[in-house]
Amino acid sequence: MRLFALRGASSVDQNSGEAILGATDWLMREIMKRNELTPDDVVSCIFTLTPDLDADFPAVAARALGFDRVPLLCAQEIPVPGALPKVIRVLMHYYAPDGHEARHVYLGEARALRTDLDSAQ
Repeated sequence: MRLFALRGASSVDQNSGEAILGATDWLMREIMKRNELTPDDVVSCIFTLTPDLDADFPAVAARALGFDRVPLLCAQEIPVPGALPKVIRVLMHYYAPDGHEARHVYLGEARALRTDLDSAQ
């Protein structure tokens, strides 16, 4: 087993708690499925939101999926002019077998952030 890190992102269409929690749930489920992980494999997650999203914490959705014993942190992205709005990002650290290949996950409009990663789509 070794420590891995992967990235993921999802977009939302509005700044509401329901939209943020729903997008985070979808993102985390996809990451776990595509990488064959459980919350017990995860060391930590750092979530960021673009400055236009402040209605809820993505960590709330992750805890509801079983990440209640995983250290979770939420922060705001740097407000870069022209950046894609309404995006939730995650950086996840986890343990997996040596031969594992991290599959990054980008959903919705956030797919445009990493078109260079085939595994992200």
